[in-house]
Amino acid sequence: MEKKINLIVDELDKGLRVDVFINKKENELSRTRVKNLILKKKLRLNKKTIENPSKKVSVGDVVNLSIPEPKRSTLKPYNFKLNIVFEDKDLIVLNKPAGIIMHPGAGNFDNTIVNALIYYDKNALSNIGDKSRPGIVHRIDKNTSGLVVITKNNFAHENLS
Repeated sequence: MEKKINLIVDELDKGLRVDVFINKKENELSRTRVKNLILKKKLRLNKKTIENPSKKVSVGDVVNLSIPEPKRSTLKPYNFKLNIVFEDKDLIVLNKPAGIIMHPGAGNFDNTIVNALIYYDKNALSNIGDKSRPGIVHRIDKNTSGLVVITKNNFAHENLS
């Protein structure tokens, strides 16, 4: 279900950028996420659609932000042994070996870390980012090994991104 955020600007917040204002009031949303929603025409300021995240707000402005329901991924599972070094209810930290790419892209849509995570537990990944990158907050190159953090829910993803 789509979430709606409705705010009214007060004296203390006048002159702030609209993305900063929303982030200040709704701190579980990252400023980057707010900015991207604004660029996707999900913000109305005084009943007018705004696409400029740096637009300044004034006292009494009515701010309405629509947050669409995230779409579920249709990625194919890949049976690949993940080297998980830490896991809790919010995060997975895995040691990515060199030679495998993080997420589907040109030339490889099935044999990636994301596909392996789908195989591991398709319901335990955040789904607010790009649909081909559930849970991915950051990445490292194919030929690089190292630790990567994967988010298991949207709250963790928002706070890490």
